[in-house]
Amino acid sequence: MKGTSLMEVAPLALAVSLGVHAGQARAQEPVMPASPPPPVPAQPYEITADARLDALQRQLNEQTHRLQAMRDAMQAQEQQIFTLQNALNEEILANARARGAPAPVIVPALNQAPTFRDSPPPAQTYIVTGPAPQATPVAPAPDGAHAGTQVAQSGSPPPAGQQTQQADTQAPQRVGQAPESESRPPEVAQIFDQPGVLTPKGKMVVEPSLQYGYSANDRVVLVGYTIIPAILIGLIDVRQVKTTTAVATLTGRYGLSRRMELEAKLPYVYIHSDTVSREIFTGSAQDRVFNARGSGMGDVEVTGRYQLNRGAADKPFYIAWLRYKSRTGRDLFEVVTDCVTRCVANTTGTGLPLDLPTGSGFNALQPGVTWLFPSDPVVFFGSLSYLHNFKRSNVSRRVLGGQTEFLGDIKAGDILGFNLGMGLALNEKAAISIGYDQSIVDKTEQDGKEVAGAVRTTLGTLLLGGTYRFSDRMSLNVALGVGVTRDTPDLTFTARLPINF
Repeated sequence: MKGTSLMEVAPLALAVSLGVHAGQARAQEPVMPASPPPPVPAQPYEITADARLDALQRQLNEQTHRLQAMRDAMQAQEQQIFTLQNALNEEILANARARGAPAPVIVPALNQAPTFRDSPPPAQTYIVTGPAPQATPVAPAPDGAHAGTQVAQSGSPPPAGQQTQQADTQAPQRVGQAPESESRPPEVAQIFDQPGVLTPKGKMVVEPSLQYGYSANDRVVLVGYTIIPAILIGLIDVRQVKTTTAVATLTGRYGLSRRMELEAKLPYVYIHSDTVSREIFTGSAQDRVFNARGSGMGDVEVTGRYQLNRGAADKPFYIAWLRYKSRTGRDLFEVVTDCVTRCVANTTGTGLPLDLPTGSGFNALQPGVTWLFPSDPVVFFGSLSYLHNFKRSNVSRRVLGGQTEFLGDIKAGDILGFNLGMGLALNEKAAISIGYDQSIVDKTEQDGKEVAGAVRTTLGTLLLGGTYRFSDRMSLNVALGVGVTRDTPDLTFTARLPINF
């Protein structure tokens, strides 16, 4: 090389020589198979992210299962709420009709659309509302489950002044528990002896009442025979009997259960009678007035009633009852009778009692059934009964002079009775009722045979009544009866003042 010194050439030659020897040495070594490179270790932050994703996935799955379980529980609770609300609404509707309360307004209780997808829609439910919108709270759900708040909703806002009507008689209920109180019949203005509304369980009603009655009967008896229709040979007995009665009664009713009550009546009777007649067999041409009166305790009564079914709006109520009437009052056989020729002493007289009786003189048992049918805006009601008088044996009556006349076995006629009426509410406190009551009295028997002159008697009365509620504890009920048959009292007026305790 031109221009290159020996000092520069020597190192280069040495390097080339060393490279040749190294290549030869590597060529002599055995060739090893190639191995994959070791994996690169993952970074710590990548391991933490995967673990968190797995944990979050597990939590998401658990939360999904819990949410589905809560959805199912909420659906079941909503169905129970709807059922309870329907039962409550039926009772409110039934009690509102003809009880002195206006017909309630019905609006949907909850949104009727399904709450969750793929779940059946709940049964349609309504809330009874009166005149301003107000939230209706839902009873707490059992086992700590949470239920939504139930609010009355409607498609349009209610009129001003309208408010939700709360059921005061209903105690708070747990979801899933049936209502404690059974549906009660609607209250109507009472015009018949047997009321249609039972006393609530554990409650007591004290009812003082006063009944006034008046009747006037004319009786004409022809004793003899006729030569021609204008001439009578014999006697004419003409009598006018005017009777006035006043009965003060103290009645107590107690609710033994939600469907059963017991009633007791304690009456006090005052009766006065004026008989205008001409004494027979004497030839007298002058009228004579015969007066008689009586007063004292009447026949005590005990009645038990039981509601047979659970009625509702547009569904009838049936109440069965059994009444027992004693003979605690002074009867016809205990008073002194003014004799006629057939008496023991063969004396004359009017044949009328000198003192009037205050009782019937017979023990009696009367089963019956009362029904009520609410049909907005009126309530139809009525009853059917049968009174059986028990026979009395070895009966005697007292006559003038302190003597007795033996009459034998006496069986008063049984009575078949029925009535029908309807009630209508005028406003929140007042209601009226109108009805008809009829009783068919069978013939009286003596010693197993019909008494001479005994006939079957029909008593018919047309009644009009009204009630006014002063408060939740007290109300006034009046009823006016007009006789429509000759044997029925011309006038009866009854005033009742039930007081709740």
